[in-house]
Amino acid sequence: MTAKTISPNFQNKTNETGEFFLPKLPYAFDALEPNIDAATMELHYSKHHQTYVTKLNEAIKKHPALAKHSVEELVSDLSAMPEEIRAVIRNHGGGHANHALFWSILSPTPQLAPSGELAKLIDESFGSFEACKEKLVATATAVFGSGWAWLVLSADKKLSIEGMPNQDSPLSHAKTPLLGIDVWEHAYYLKYQNRRPEYLTNIFKVICWSQVSARCEDALKLS
Repeated sequence: MTAKTISPNFQNKTNETGEFFLPKLPYAFDALEPNIDAATMELHYSKHHQTYVTKLNEAIKKHPALAKHSVEELVSDLSAMPEEIRAVIRNHGGGHANHALFWSILSPTPQLAPSGELAKLIDESFGSFEACKEKLVATATAVFGSGWAWLVLSADKKLSIEGMPNQDSPLSHAKTPLLGIDVWEHAYYLKYQNRRPEYLTNIFKVICWSQVSARCEDALKLS
């Protein structure tokens, strides 16, 4: 198994237990207000993300040989996972990986535009940063039910924007996730109710593009 990209958020097992655990949030629950409220952040992180981690650990205990792998490696190679836990790895492993990335690209003091190689690739792929954002919003709006909108980098160093259901990860499709926008209702319903477009407008106010740009640089080095 080979991970498609490496992020410190995913290398999160203790030496003592070999279990996955929640990455520490780099900000307080209320730090992203008014765009994401504290109640949503606490519920999303402490309950939903924790459940993904707990269920993932339960599955791995049944197959100890998998404990040496990162969550990225697990979801990158679903066909190699034991059939009895494959769906758990896809759903709960994916949920853990997706959320670890999500928290890392949000910030109360974000850089609001990409830089470096990512900025160049966005211009080449979409024409402009504004066009990229518009496509991300359109893709996130169009996700039926629960899922994510992703900005991904392929092995041939091309960017694309894709909607995926549930907790599916781009890693399972041999693509590197650079940015993910969570459109599960638990990500926004307490504040925005059914107003997903309003949530999508406001989340761009807390996306830190310096983090997304850094992920792109790391992925390009590994490709």
